[in-house]
Amino acid sequence: MGPSLLLSLLLLPASLQAGSSKECNPNTDFGVNQPASLSAPEGGSTCISFSYFHCWELAKDPRLSTAVRRRDFHGEVIYNSTQRFIHKDYKNRISLDLREGQNSGTLCIRNLRKEDENRYFCQVRVETLRDGKQVWQSIPGTKLTITNAAQMTTITKGPTTTVTTTTRDMNMETMVKVALPIAVFKTAILGLVVYLWWKRSKG
Repeated sequence: MGPSLLLSLLLLPASLQAGSSKECNPNTDFGVNQPASLSAPEGGSTCISFSYFHCWELAKDPRLSTAVRRRDFHGEVIYNSTQRFIHKDYKNRISLDLREGQNSGTLCIRNLRKEDENRYFCQVRVETLRDGKQVWQSIPGTKLTITNAAQMTTITKGPTTTVTTTTRDMNMETMVKVALPIAVFKTAILGLVVYLWWKRSKG
């Protein structure tokens, strides 16, 4: 067996394995990943993290940009980085961080309102080297639920004990703590007055 034939036989398994591996298909292998759901209290803040993937070879200047829709896949655009557009419902409350060279970003909404409860879809746009502009977004999006600010608050004490209370309970506890010393003070004053009156009447 010659050296060239032996080398070919040794390389054959590796070539078969490389040929059987799945290659990235630019027509199907792309998407945007987001959490299925999030919840945050009214008046608070929340951030929807997302990441994206694709197989296209990007242009020298990919002109990476993002947009966000609400309600459904074809819903109203509330943010567009290319047009520097922010919907009036989110003025001074929304920001999106996505930098070139990174395949992930964060959409943040501050001062949450009850009407912010919705489904949000992050969209990515890039310029490719051979396939022109490509636009794709999350299909299921993220369902954001706005909770009541006065709802139950969980306070953890120590490694295992969890105490659950409400804002109303906390206010009642504070009132009791304040009222108790006042009642004791009033009782002491009343006792002193009675004692002085008794002593005077005896004299």
